[in-house]
Order: sequence, then structure tokens, then C-alpha cells
Amino acid sequence: MYDEQQRPDPGRQGPLAGFTVGVTAARRADELGALLQRRGAAVLHAPALRIVPLADDSELLAATKDLIDQAPDVVVATTAIGFRGWVEAADGWGLGESLLDRLRQVELLARGPKVKGAIRAAGLTEEWSPSSESMAEVLDRLLEEGVEDRRIAVQLHGEPLPGFVEALRAAGAEVVGVPVYRWMPPEDIGPVDRLLDAAVSRGLDAITFTSAPAAASLLNRAEERGLLPELLAALHHDVLPACVGPVTALPLQAHGVDTVQPERFRLGPLVQLLCQELPNRARSLPIAGHRVEIRGHAVLVDGDLKPVPPAGMSLLRALSRRPGWVVARAELLRALPGAGRDEHAVETAMARLRTALGAPKLIQTVVKRGYRLALDPATDAKYADV
Repeated sequence: MYDEQQRPDPGRQGPLAGFTVGVTAARRADELGALLQRRGAAVLHAPALRIVPLADDSELLAATKDLIDQAPDVVVATTAIGFRGWVEAADGWGLGESLLDRLRQVELLARGPKVKGAIRAAGLTEEWSPSSESMAEVLDRLLEEGVEDRRIAVQLHGEPLPGFVEALRAAGAEVVGVPVYRWMPPEDIGPVDRLLDAAVSRGLDAITFTSAPAAASLLNRAEERGLLPELLAALHHDVLPACVGPVTALPLQAHGVDTVQPERFRLGPLVQLLCQELPNRARSLPIAGHRVEIRGHAVLVDGDLKPVPPAGMSLLRALSRRPGWVVARAELLRALPGAGRDEHAVETAMARLRTALGAPKLIQTVVKRGYRLALDPATDAKYADV
């Protein structure tokens, strides 16, 4: 089982080194977390949902019996794991052969190649599958064929199918949903709350979403805790929301949150997208003859990763907002979470920051005034008006 929080191998440095990424997935979380860690990210895992076991799902059992008793004209299979799970659950209920016999008699449509593989592994043959893996293309085909007075069973897989069922019903079809797996809130809400706290405090650089229900669940939990405005502000400005595809992004878009999505709706391309986006968002400055890149929980100094304590990162970000300018101790104190009114806390955190960076001259002390980043002279003028 994937631990709630995972740090990358300290000997490994990749494009996501120094960044912390939240993972909300319940399914394939191990795979996604491993892909992120392999590229250097620290991962905070908080499954926003749990999947109802198929064998215990009374709704799926009822839908299966109904389709066996009253044959549909068309069955639309949407996911490979869902189709395989449906057949396995039917076997467990003693209905496996009856279900397969029924599916041999209908027009069986597969959303994509993975579903085709699952269908053929069950000894069945699909009638048709779109090259685009798009439900919109499936809908177009059905409407072109004509669906009036036809009974169409659609394998539901936890994701909303915007407009799909409504369009079929508007065209005169009887649509039967097959809830191959259903989502429920997690049994332990603690990890989700910790992820929310990390997001609103900017302890995360990105949050990944691989299903629309997970996105909706996280937003609902934030609303229950009175944190929704803070979460939305974080997602708008500081924490990158990365979705595996446009359907997954719908609950976030409904709140006005723009997301990034890969061109191919897969975990690998999602991780590759983060490898491009997060380093591009990092602040890079020429300081005291070094190239310094400020990331989420670490700093790259001339390409070497330097882990920095949270208090030090807070100070460094405050200094980098006005590079080259003196920042007063009182202002830096306000940037330190929970520091109170003691300006000695700034001195202590600054000493630890300099030690972590391994280059004390990066930050200059300006006596009786505060601290400043020691920008290279050639670039100092560039930031003079910042």
C-alpha cells in the first residue's frame, strides 16, 4: 500500500526534485506515486474516494440481472478494468455465463483499445470501437444509427458522461446505467484533511486528479471545513491543478479553476506535463555568482538540490519577491508561520537557511535594516523597479 507521504530517493535528482505533488487517486495511486517519485518529487497521497467492491455492490447485481432478463440492443463498454470487474463479479454471483451469453447477442461497442482487449479476453467480439477513444464519437455513431425505442446499456465508471445519456434519451432511447464501480467518501478522512491543509498553506506545488469524482470530493470536503475560498485561491495562483483529461477537470472548472491537461489522457503524459510545468514556474535568479532556482521545498544552487526547512523557504520566497532589495526583519517575521513577535526567530531561521543553501554569501545582512539577496551586479538593475 502506498504510504500517505513519500519522499524521493535522496540520491536521485530529476525534473521534479524539490517539488511536492498531491495525489488524490484511489485507483492506480501506487503507479502514479512511483512515476512522480522516480522524477524526484515528494508525494502526498490522500485518496479522496474509495471504490465500492464489486462483489458487494447490490446496484451492479440488480443491473446485471435486469440485462440478462431483458436484453438491451446495445451495450457500451467504457473501461477495461470496469468490464473485467463486471464479468468477474457476475462469475462470483453465478451469473457469469448468462451475462456473456447475453452480451454475445447485442451490439457491443468499446470506447477504446484497452476495452477491446478486455472484451476479447472474455471471449467476446466488439461490433465497433472509435479510433479517438472518445465518448463523443460513440455518441455520434449511435445517433447516426438511430436510437429511438432502442434499449442501450452504458457501463458507468465513476466519471460523469456529460450530455451522453441525456442526448440518447432526448433521441428516444431507453438508457440503462451499469454502475461497474461506485465511489464513496474515504473511510479515513484524515489524509484528505492533511492534503487540504498543505494546499491552503502552499505546502504543495501541484495536485493531480485522475477522476472527476475525486476532484468533486476534495472540493466538497473543503466546503465542509470552510476552506473552499482558501483552496480555490491556492489553485488559482500557487498550487497547480493537473487533471488527466477534460472530463476530470469539470468540477474544478465549475468553480472557475483553470487546469492543465496532457494531450493523451494517461498517467505517463500527466507526469511528463508536470515535469514541464513545475520547473517553468520556479523562480530562477543569478545570485552571488550562482544560479539559484527556488522550488517548493528545496532550492537548486548551480543544479545541485539543497533541501531547505519550511521556515527557510518562507524567508527565501519573501526575499525573492523583491530580489536585490532590502527586506526588513519585521516583514520577514510576518512571513514566518507561527513565529510570534520575536525577531530572533528570523535570525535563527536565516542561519539555518544559509547553512542549507551551502553558500552563505547568497543572502546579505544589511545592518539595522534586514536582509537582501545578493543579485549579480549585471542583473541588479533589471530588478531595481520590481
